[in-house]
Amino acid sequence: MENIRLDINELLFLQQIDHSTAPLIFRAIDTNREHLHRWLPFVDVTLSEKDSHLYVESVLNAHPQEYVFGIFYQQRFVGLVGTVKSDIANQKTEIGYWLVESAQGKGIIHESAQRLIRFLFEDVHFNRIQIKVAVENFKSQRVAERLHFQIEGIERSGELLSEGYTDLYVFSLLKKEGIQ
Repeated sequence: MENIRLDINELLFLQQIDHSTAPLIFRAIDTNREHLHRWLPFVDVTLSEKDSHLYVESVLNAHPQEYVFGIFYQQRFVGLVGTVKSDIANQKTEIGYWLVESAQGKGIIHESAQRLIRFLFEDVHFNRIQIKVAVENFKSQRVAERLHFQIEGIERSGELLSEGYTDLYVFSLLKKEGIQ
């Protein structure tokens, strides 16, 4: 399988994850636990670099239809953006993303998600992409809104976070609506 790189600008690119990415993922999670754990349930169970290797292995082997990219800003790994729960038969997927605290507020997630969406519509030929966001995660909601995703409704108790179940807004974008 080729390792896909998606360039965004001179400072920012996406690189499909592989085994060499696992230590970068773990280091980013380990040094940003306080920042990440509220919205990302996997943070509390990612306790060693081995856990990140197992994650990468699952993406590469157990879920080869998924596209997960490391986000690199100024040549530094700063987060992940990618697909989850892809349904190839129905040409739809869900995307998720996270970013280390020091890289926030620079438009990195918006630009990274926008580039991923273009790749998924144009190269992978998905027809529908959705984003699920905790109803209290206002920053992530703004990302979906800035990408012109439409809100469809609320998935009640849709995710178990460290502080209990949370409702999720379900946003979607269709290929015919285009990338903004």
